[in-house]
Amino acid sequence: MSDATDILATAERWASEGKRAALATVVETWGSAPRPVGSHLVIDEDGGFEGSVSGGCVEGAVISEALDVIASGEPKMLEFGVADETAWRVGLSCGGRIRVYVERVG
Repeated sequence: MSDATDILATAERWASEGKRAALATVVETWGSAPRPVGSHLVIDEDGGFEGSVSGGCVEGAVISEALDVIASGEPKMLEFGVADETAWRVGLSCGGRIRVYVERVG
């Protein structure tokens, strides 16, 4: 199984176990990006997670936003990049930008 399949299987398993969770997916990249389009991170309501959308540099911010998505049910589009002040705070200084879609599952 590929990493993406493993992450999606984890999301499906958590949903079948009754856990509330969110799935974050890299939907667009520009320049130097740590993970390709289609990379996934699944986050449960307790902050547990599997996968990666950024090689670690913005995972904390994505997890925080995912917890809001789990609570509200409203999906979010997140963008991180070197020109974005937030990017420096979360560590994305590789010169690229990524856009991550976060949606509730389960």
